[in-house]
Amino acid sequence: MKRRSLLATVTAAALAPPIVATSISSAATDPVDRASEQLRHAVTLDGVMRHMQAFQQFANANSGTRASGTPGYELTVSYVADQLKRAGYQVTLQEFDFPFFQEKSPAVLQRVTPEPKSYQQGGDYRTMTYSGTGDVTAPVQPVDLALADPAASTSGCEASDFAGFTPGNIALVQRGTCTFGQKAQNAAAAGAKAVIVFNQGTPGHTDAFAATLGGPVVSIPVLGASFAVGQELAQPGATARVKTDTIVETRKTRNVIAQTRKGRADNVVMLGAHLDSVVGGPGINDNGSGSAVILETALQLARSGIQPRNQVRFAWWSAEELGLLGSEHYVASLPEGERKKIALYLNFDMVGSPNYARLVYDGDDSDKVGAGPGPEGSAQIEKLFERHFAAEGLPYEGTDFTGRSDYGPFIAVGIPAGGLFTGAEEQKTPQQVAKYGGIAGVAFDYCYHQACDTINNLNAYALDTNADAVAHATATYALDTSSVNGKLTAGNAGKAARVKKQPVGHQEDAAA
Repeated sequence: MKRRSLLATVTAAALAPPIVATSISSAATDPVDRASEQLRHAVTLDGVMRHMQAFQQFANANSGTRASGTPGYELTVSYVADQLKRAGYQVTLQEFDFPFFQEKSPAVLQRVTPEPKSYQQGGDYRTMTYSGTGDVTAPVQPVDLALADPAASTSGCEASDFAGFTPGNIALVQRGTCTFGQKAQNAAAAGAKAVIVFNQGTPGHTDAFAATLGGPVVSIPVLGASFAVGQELAQPGATARVKTDTIVETRKTRNVIAQTRKGRADNVVMLGAHLDSVVGGPGINDNGSGSAVILETALQLARSGIQPRNQVRFAWWSAEELGLLGSEHYVASLPEGERKKIALYLNFDMVGSPNYARLVYDGDDSDKVGAGPGPEGSAQIEKLFERHFAAEGLPYEGTDFTGRSDYGPFIAVGIPAGGLFTGAEEQKTPQQVAKYGGIAGVAFDYCYHQACDTINNLNAYALDTNADAVAHATATYALDTSSVNGKLTAGNAGKAARVKKQPVGHQEDAAA
């Protein structure tokens, strides 16, 4: 009863109609431009914040978390689904099983010999997601380390790396080349009773790090440590204690899918954001921000009177924090014919980081960061966001498709993708401070994956400007996807011709 009462209270507050600007510029004569302006006026910062306040309340009432598989997440799902149903959307709650992970108590890492030393969780090491439980004191045995040339590390990636490994020891392996899960599996197969994976030692890869094994692949403790800790434990004669206390079990969770009742069902415009937090915090920037923005956009689209020519589908993913499990399940469960009906996918994961940068996913690889371009049509999505920010006089820059968020499964099956991001644990550069303000040498989100990711962990200006960009993209593609996939709907042929004339080169000069 307590949960139901809380949900009813915050839902009633959120359903109160926000005050929105109603004057639309007469200069916007094109139907797409007018729809964009109308939706941007309707999607307000107050409306977005109302949803995030609700998310914070759900976390506060449930041990400070909205992680998938917890009561806080289920309240969040009910809240989002209830509002969408009232707004007239076709709503589906897609249930699936997933491997739940929780750290029940703090882990321990101590050097016992040659000189006793206790390391600090968070600063020196972190428990890897899906680590098993155990309390092990044993010799530390280095495995194929590359301390002199960290960039060349393949430590623990092959079973042959463990030739001569003494069963019962603690395996010390270095980050690099293969997955953490592969390293841990090879160590466990060689008889290791615990695994310490220390950071690679290359620029940007020196600190203790949060990472996942990708699933419950081993039953032994696995920690991720800093490069400095790895160097210390690699010394001859080192003995260590590793202790973890975790829950790894199968639980049920749900994605929320909502789509308009009108528009072409064979040309679906899709927007998504993950709805879950990490177990260790309420997840208000990560990713209450993206979830709240697309929720408010969906509600205002329904209230606006804009008639989508293409069906618009909104998704709130579960279990992203455990490895994109919700979006992977959704894409894998779609028949090939249904996948082909998705014109494009837009992803919004962290759009209000307190020390933000305004980042647009690099669909054409013009920034040459490393991951390569997205599927055909992704470049045009990038250009839409760039043109919007340039028109508003807002600086921006490209960011790579690293595979760390829910665009990944869509890109993997060839669906054009794009979206916005304001930065996570990476440090802001002096050049970015010159563009956006903020503090150099500090993470974009200094509460990333922590208990302090609360309603106070946001930059309102970044959130507001990104909400405008989301509304612009939603209204534009609801009426016209021809720039992305060439598909026309009745009445937009003229607009499509104008869009095709837009330059496709990177417009960095326009944003400067």
